[in-house]
Amino acid sequence: MSPAQPSRRVVPDAALVARLIAAQFPQWAGLPVRPVTFGGRNNTTFHLGETMSVRLPAAKAYVAQVEKEQRWLPVLAPHLPLPIPTPLGLGLPGEGFPAPWSVFGWIEGETAALDRIGDLPQFARDLAGFLTALQAIDVTDGPVAGQHNFFRGGALATYDDQTRQAITALGDSIDGAVALAIWEQALAADWTNPPVWLHGDVAAGNLLVKDGALSAVIDFGILGVGDPACDLAIAWTLLHGEARAAFREALPLDAATWARARGWTIWKALIIVAGMSGASDEELAKSWLIIADLVGEHG
Repeated sequence: MSPAQPSRRVVPDAALVARLIAAQFPQWAGLPVRPVTFGGRNNTTFHLGETMSVRLPAAKAYVAQVEKEQRWLPVLAPHLPLPIPTPLGLGLPGEGFPAPWSVFGWIEGETAALDRIGDLPQFARDLAGFLTALQAIDVTDGPVAGQHNFFRGGALATYDDQTRQAITALGDSIDGAVALAIWEQALAADWTNPPVWLHGDVAAGNLLVKDGALSAVIDFGILGVGDPACDLAIAWTLLHGEARAAFREALPLDAATWARARGWTIWKALIIVAGMSGASDEELAKSWLIIADLVGEHG
């Protein structure tokens, strides 16, 4: 039987998490529960003691990701060159919270930011090495693109109408002709290779840094198998100059894959600046810069 699922965004507090832990994992009852400063938008995350974290889906759209991470992270971890989250327990609905949830081992580190990275080109090469290793893992029975991961790894055409609507809505505030050309080139660049594993959300907030270097990759909720192009958006959302070139050189992917990567990147930036995603002011400002970068690179 499928667990109950929240139909709206649910924001649990530390007291609720403490009750869930006491009821379902009595061996950890009494450990302090503290909110994580940046717990992500799709999940609410708490520290549990000093060595664990608790992650609860924020809405129905993210519920399927819980059991997916529980199933696949232990399979992937031995093949990867960097730490990823280790599931320690699968929680069930209870105490007023209507969805499954997870306990993970805590991974030390700060989320990636330019002022925290000591050598950006080396960071790019390390990330490329991680993605190369991920893509090499056997995909048998892996989750194909679908609603569970918002079709990451699937066809860009899923977001064709949305992208064109955003370009039209933005009018003269962007170079719509170039934005449309980038998008149409991405649509025309089919993935014809066998499916590979993809993280699905390779963003600064899901990359941890320690002592200036990439130290771990977290939040595999959008994990899937298919076309890895979506994992390359980080080339424009964080990397630049020599680091972007180093990232591209270190990945054994063809020009068509990079064209689709630009498509994934400009789609997300366009819907943010067009007001279609409820993004923050910081995300809005960053997305304008990403569009300018992509348009300038295309020209």
